[in-house]
Amino acid sequence: MPKTIILSNRLPIQLQIHKAKIQAIPSVGGLATGMKSVHQEGESLWIGWSGLTREEIPEALEPQIDQALKEHGCSKVPLTHAEVEGFYFGFSNRTIWPLFHYFMEYAEFELANWKVYEAVNRKFAEAVLAQASENDILWVHDYQLMLVPQMVREKRPDLSIGFFLHIPFPSYEIFRTLPWREDILKGLLGADLIGFHTYDYERHFLSSVRRLLGLEVNFNEINLEDRMTKVDSFPMGIDYTKFHEAAQKNAGQKDGEESDLQRRLNAHKASTPDAKFFLSIDRLDYSKGIANRLKAFEYFLQKYPEYKEKVRLIILAVPSRSKVPQYQLLKKEIDELVGRINGELSTVSWTPIWYFYRSLGFENLVDLYTSCDIAWLTPIRDGMNLVAKEYIATRTDKTGVLILSEMAGSANEMHEALLINPNNFEQIADALHQAINMPEEEQKARNTPMQKRLARYNVEKWAQEFMHSLLTHKQMDPPYVARRLTVDLTNTLMEKFRKANNRILFLDYDGTLAGFKNDPKKASPDAELVHMLDALYKQQRTDIFIISGRDKDTLGKWFEGKGYSMIVEHGVWISEENQEFQLLENVKNDWMPKIRPVLESFVDRTPGSFIEDKNYSMAWHYRNTDPDFGQKRASELNTVLTSLIANDDLSVLNGNKVVEIKSSNVNKGRAAMRMLARKDYDFIFAIGDDWTDEFMFQELPEEAITVKVGRMKTQAKYFLEGIPAARALISRFTEL
Repeated sequence: MPKTIILSNRLPIQLQIHKAKIQAIPSVGGLATGMKSVHQEGESLWIGWSGLTREEIPEALEPQIDQALKEHGCSKVPLTHAEVEGFYFGFSNRTIWPLFHYFMEYAEFELANWKVYEAVNRKFAEAVLAQASENDILWVHDYQLMLVPQMVREKRPDLSIGFFLHIPFPSYEIFRTLPWREDILKGLLGADLIGFHTYDYERHFLSSVRRLLGLEVNFNEINLEDRMTKVDSFPMGIDYTKFHEAAQKNAGQKDGEESDLQRRLNAHKASTPDAKFFLSIDRLDYSKGIANRLKAFEYFLQKYPEYKEKVRLIILAVPSRSKVPQYQLLKKEIDELVGRINGELSTVSWTPIWYFYRSLGFENLVDLYTSCDIAWLTPIRDGMNLVAKEYIATRTDKTGVLILSEMAGSANEMHEALLINPNNFEQIADALHQAINMPEEEQKARNTPMQKRLARYNVEKWAQEFMHSLLTHKQMDPPYVARRLTVDLTNTLMEKFRKANNRILFLDYDGTLAGFKNDPKKASPDAELVHMLDALYKQQRTDIFIISGRDKDTLGKWFEGKGYSMIVEHGVWISEENQEFQLLENVKNDWMPKIRPVLESFVDRTPGSFIEDKNYSMAWHYRNTDPDFGQKRASELNTVLTSLIANDDLSVLNGNKVVEIKSSNVNKGRAAMRMLARKDYDFIFAIGDDWTDEFMFQELPEEAITVKVGRMKTQAKYFLEGIPAARALISRFTEL
């Protein structure tokens, strides 16, 4: 039975070595909670780092650790101290984290750290490969493991692979500064499904894929050579019931049953019943905007001095990555800010800021949520921010006000909150003033729909939605007319080829035999391709035609001295047995001077585009342009040309990043049929990737074997996934 493999940097178990014994304590983190339902249902395995380096684990305890993890459905990836430094504290948290949160000035681009990141990702991939059975499902989590999907895909293409990024994905202009940007994108594209918290992150990712890899994107699907990757947004929820029921339990406590923290909070509220408590809970991270929040609080008290001694800001900063220098500097800055503001504004009976630098247990967190009138969360950039959701979940009487940064991913779902720009102190001060004075009826009107939404789309629903989407995508093969050319079908095809008396093969060039280049003239045949075509030409009773939209001069130069035939410019010219090119069709080119100025105007207005002149056609190439801009200009050009050539018996062909104008009565299908009329062929084969090849697939007789290269709707009977598969198939003809 297939199992689900969950892969993350850390396991949902915390290991502790105490008196030569191992203790495994379940984690209460967001990911551990979110994946609990997936991990516990059916057969599942969670793979990750145990949190202890090789140097920290006595060799004698290794079996105990493995057994303790196995009891919790887990398996470890062993890491050394050096690997943790380079992979986690290095590349993950000094390069990816700041860059993806738009703190470019903090990003370090160290080659040594990248090499460790690559090596550790390989280690995680190998751990998966060692455990994966046929048709297993793999769900990879977060920015520490962005290379794993492709590493696993290379060895196990049968696996369903999902990836979820729990932090923002930056805009193209930010992401492009990363030296290893293509490697990261290719690593992620190993997944069948890539998930983000919000549509904005999804949009940024797709933009980078188009611009940096030049791949075609249709809505939220990326067309790869051998398959299709889907990209979608899944906003992560919380365990709503857990927080809501804990808050209800708090509300029902009798005197003496409260926690020590709750008693102190109650005492302070009783001493100043009209005072408002602001709550700020974050990991100590520069992306959370804690320093800005402190300065904004000071500004608020300057703008509205009547609230001195009537408000109190409770800041809980949870320690994080204390080994990273930027975090050490941040803690120093916050310590100094709290000290200065409290020193300047405190009175005998009032301290404006209560500052805690520690972690708190679940019960104490709920105490803070239920006791504070206003939750104030203003990250500069945040993937989601679950604290905002937890606060709303604990407001059992539906009172309380949430002030939330519009830069947090959760702001997309929680639009009833007071949304603010974390850099706008004026707006923040006014939002605090509004929150303090907000009537209870308005508070309830805002919180009620948010609670319903959070209860409905909780963390379990998030995980189920992702898994359902992954499985649906894997099972759904797009509705192609063509069938995949499987091993069995290929063997049948080869048997037909072997038995045939007269064979003819039509081979498209660009996108079928050779890959596309930014400069079309640089897509010359490599030695392997020439050797393959030579071997095919030597086959007895076999006629081969390279049939292409290219001009005769280019192909004539590339294959000079070769005996195989060429049909070029979509069927205008033909060369056989190394002879000079002859006109196959009687066509005119007197229309070209009228069209050239139009194409030149588009070249002038579209940087990177250029015109390719052929004898009887013209092509406008836009492969080197910005993908979105090029597509927009191509659409405009099509509109202009369609009206311009209406009475000239011309056609506009839209190829791969090219718009071509040619005579309407010339196409590959017409040329191929003229070749068939010469001899009685009992084996007819045609292969191509472009929609210009569709004329050929359509015109050839029913018994012809037609193959499309790539996953697109087609008139061909079969399809193959990519140029390597096409060349592998054609090579088999040479073996007979």
